[in-house]
Amino acid sequence: MERQYFSPDKDGFYGVYYPLKEKSNKVIIAMIGDSSDDRMAVSAVKWLHRKGCNVLAMSPDKQDYGHHNYPLERFERAIAYLKAQGNKKIGIAGASTTGMLALVAASYFPDITLTITMCPCDFIMEGFYQDGKDGVHERPGDNESSVSYRGEPLPYLPYAYRHPEYWQKIKQESKDSGNMIASRNMFIESERLHPVQECEKIKIENIKGKAICIGAEDDALWETTKYIRRMEERLKVLPHECEFTALTYEHGTHFVFPQSMLDIMLPFVSGFLVRLAFKAGRQHPKECKKTRLDIDWKLTCVIKEWVLN
Repeated sequence: MERQYFSPDKDGFYGVYYPLKEKSNKVIIAMIGDSSDDRMAVSAVKWLHRKGCNVLAMSPDKQDYGHHNYPLERFERAIAYLKAQGNKKIGIAGASTTGMLALVAASYFPDITLTITMCPCDFIMEGFYQDGKDGVHERPGDNESSVSYRGEPLPYLPYAYRHPEYWQKIKQESKDSGNMIASRNMFIESERLHPVQECEKIKIENIKGKAICIGAEDDALWETTKYIRRMEERLKVLPHECEFTALTYEHGTHFVFPQSMLDIMLPFVSGFLVRLAFKAGRQHPKECKKTRLDIDWKLTCVIKEWVLN
């Protein structure tokens, strides 16, 4: 698989470009995994290649999933590069925190005409680090946004807890709920203490082309289906050119990936991973797989139409 690496110092963004062997003028910026060349990222690349798209995998850095004042200018520079390579259509895809980031990027840059997000939120999160400080896996930033633009942090929903209580609360909730990771209660408490302000909401009405938001009611990390419904309500009262599609399910956990993408990531044991990570995956394995199969079929149809038209 051909690949070209980019660095912030030299190129203005961190990422890896994976062009198809066959010529294509369609590209998707994919933010899947902790790094632009890890197993999850490469699996997403292979899946998108099969749909006829070049892929630019992007991440904050190599093996770094922390997000703190991530510069939106990186997308501007990446888009300029992709257009210079002859790409006529540009899409973007993200999951979890990068689902939020994909929505924000699409709301700023009209060259993006296909936006795919799995378990997104409808607001900008406070920044966070995964740097191992004081022995914890994750901690909130020092009053930092997760995203910045032109040197200014974007307004964000602050977390209910500070370091080290932040990770202590996540660990306790994960243990109590029977999930490998759970932070749903923390996000509920964050909104209780600080209801989301208009300036903190993602301006999805500015997104061009198609936007697909995917989530499950049993997501253990946050109330993504509530956030998706709020996006639908927002578009009902604001003028927009966005063709918005909500794919919400009762069961699916935080891993609402297309089934065939998950199979590339973990051949033969993808279902085991979901059951291992999330209580809902153990309680409703058939329903969760049915969700992933439905997502797979619907996303395949959306991407195919976007590529051909």
